[in-house]
Amino acid sequence: MNAAPQPDLSVKVGDLRLRNPIMPASGTFAEGLSKVMDFDRLGAIVTKTITRELRAGNPLPRVVERPGSLINAIGIPSKGVAQFITEVIPYYTDFDTPLVVSISAPTAEGFASLARELSLPGVAAIEANISCPNIEEDGKAFAMRATSTSTVTRLLREATDLPLWVKLTPNTGDIAEVAKAAEDGGADAVVVANTILSMAIDLKTFKPSLGNIMGGLSGPAIKPIVLRQVFQCSRAVKIPVIGCGGISTADDVVEYMLAGATAVQVGTATFIQPSAMMTIIDDLSAFCLHRDIPRASDLTGRVLIEEADEADLAWVDPV
Repeated sequence: MNAAPQPDLSVKVGDLRLRNPIMPASGTFAEGLSKVMDFDRLGAIVTKTITRELRAGNPLPRVVERPGSLINAIGIPSKGVAQFITEVIPYYTDFDTPLVVSISAPTAEGFASLARELSLPGVAAIEANISCPNIEEDGKAFAMRATSTSTVTRLLREATDLPLWVKLTPNTGDIAEVAKAAEDGGADAVVVANTILSMAIDLKTFKPSLGNIMGGLSGPAIKPIVLRQVFQCSRAVKIPVIGCGGISTADDVVEYMLAGATAVQVGTATFIQPSAMMTIIDDLSAFCLHRDIPRASDLTGRVLIEEADEADLAWVDPV
């Protein structure tokens, strides 16, 4: 008896084809993980976010665990652009996996300058982490408002010919509107989303558990929230949506794709099990095989929404 053909896990994010929809979230991946996983099996490699300036990061403690989640206030420590260009990019370009460079800056012009400088051979795409504080908007993240998102995205688009992914923040009242602003500004994809602003208090000391007081909530606890945001964004834009939030299993990936995601990013799960992404890729293939789904890309946007039987039970369009 002939074995069933293996499902095609490849997906396209704009013009960039990935061998599967699984990639790390920025800040959760480093060179040392090559000891426990095959980087050439990933759909893409997303680097730790780079800034132009040298950054030591936030004061300790930087991480606190909570049920089903992790709160971090790392603060984007960075060794600067020169070290990134001479050491980090050459290391990753030895692998046969698209390299996505994550960047951050406090101003729109700073983002554009970084994107221009890092549009180098071997870099497949730029991911602009616009969920960081914006000194031009009184410290609020660019992605909290459609207007500032549009401004920074347009400058980024002018600065690079590489595919441009814009990473949004969940800490906004209308993420679909922000996603549309990124699309209108020239983004090739949106990443939905970063961590949710939160805090914890140490009951032994009555002090905040984090040295920075507040941090970003990640892990399985945030998945229902970000899943809803992916669903809303995918209905608002025509460009691909990359889901990011609480993904630790292949079932999580399938949910995100059904909600409208083209690909996903895995973060906290890697801290718990460093080879988690390898297991997710294998299990996603098994899921598609078991359900007779020939292509993983067929899952995107295929959630079934049934009409209510009675008019008074039909909710307002959630978008």
